[in-house]
Amino acid sequence: MTSVAELSASNHLTGALSRSVHGWPGGRSAWIMVGMLFLAGILSVIDRAALNILVDPVRTDLSIGDEQIGLLQGLAFGLFYAFMGLPMGLAADRVSRRNLIVGGITLWSIATIGSGLAQSFGWLFAGRLMVGLGEAALGPAAISLIADLFAPERRGRPISVYMAGQGLANGIAISLTGLLVTAAGTGAFIGVPLLGHLVPWRIVFVIFGASGLVVAAALALFTREPARQSVATTGPVRAPGAAEAAYLWRNKAVLLPLYFGFATAFVVAYGGSSWAPTMLLRAYGATPGFLGAWLGPLSIAFSVIGPVIGGTLLDRSMRSGHNTRRFAILGIAPLFALPSSLAVLAGDLHVATVLVASANAVFSVVGTVMFATLQSVVPPRMQGSSIALTLVLNTILGASLGPLMVASVTERVLHDPSQVGWSIAIVCFPFLLVAAALYGLAGRAMRKAIARGDSECARLLTGEKAT
Repeated sequence: MTSVAELSASNHLTGALSRSVHGWPGGRSAWIMVGMLFLAGILSVIDRAALNILVDPVRTDLSIGDEQIGLLQGLAFGLFYAFMGLPMGLAADRVSRRNLIVGGITLWSIATIGSGLAQSFGWLFAGRLMVGLGEAALGPAAISLIADLFAPERRGRPISVYMAGQGLANGIAISLTGLLVTAAGTGAFIGVPLLGHLVPWRIVFVIFGASGLVVAAALALFTREPARQSVATTGPVRAPGAAEAAYLWRNKAVLLPLYFGFATAFVVAYGGSSWAPTMLLRAYGATPGFLGAWLGPLSIAFSVIGPVIGGTLLDRSMRSGHNTRRFAILGIAPLFALPSSLAVLAGDLHVATVLVASANAVFSVVGTVMFATLQSVVPPRMQGSSIALTLVLNTILGASLGPLMVASVTERVLHDPSQVGWSIAIVCFPFLLVAAALYGLAGRAMRKAIARGDSECARLLTGEKAT
């Protein structure tokens, strides 16, 4: 009976032979796909992030509290997003990834429109569930597509471009939401079919959802599925996910702290970003117009800087032959988000806004390097499922718990909505330190594994050479 290790080695060798004979697609068609994934990434974050800027209007309209908002930001979105992440990852390793993404965009866009029409907390909760279900398809399929379009030493830049879309989206969501809310308040949509009778926050959701349907159609029309850079192996059929789970367990010394470091960092990314705009509104007296004019553009600028830094550092480490340096990048990067978690201490609205926006650069670096690292330490058949596992853990720990923990500290410990900035600091500061420590453990485990030569993920990492 063929072992999992033998199957992994066979897949890796076959993929290498395939690449040496056929080469990597690269070129214009590959970058068109990256461009479409970039747009999809923007929309995926905009549709979930819009609520973060509309907290108080939604609270007032639906008569709910901060903890219920925290549930909408986290658990409602994250429930399907987490538990469908692995099935979507397995699907991305087996079916057309382009079609999977098109279907996901269509579903989450319709659900976003439905969220804008919600008349109760339950209705909006259900809409957020469907947004999470649709978005679960994007991450695993997108990273797997990029891995089959570009050689290992050239993946840093396209992955950073894709990640830049998700990073830029937070700033774009802030700017567009501020613009749309301000325009709606002046009656700009009066008489517009389907929008004229809606209050501003509902108009935002409907417009964002409709935009997603346009991108889904463009992706279906202008891109095609690339050939996978590995050939299916022969051998006994195993239960879906069994080989992947066995591989993760055999390499747990490296992969467990790697995955949990990422998830811990994203407790801060989700918890902080969900409530930081509300902190600026409540504690510093900002207006939606100010957020659109200042926080949005600053977030976009930092989101551009982050992936460029991450992709450049990653590509240079590959070309220098020091593949393990990526673990040092991951261990240091979360510490640069500490000032952002303490924005409540800034004392000035503009300074606090810069600190809040700066977190976008940090988490873009972490995401870019993390995703590229995973593609380097798993066999080709696990490219989609390895990313899907990050979605599961990031959603359970980050998206579901991060916003809710901040809201719970505000309501149950501080008992004052205006103190939400202190809630962000209490939750986020220690989680950043833990994330850095976990990445440090992963790097140490990888160095030991390379020295011993008894780890599959270590052999995959050291086998990647720049060309």
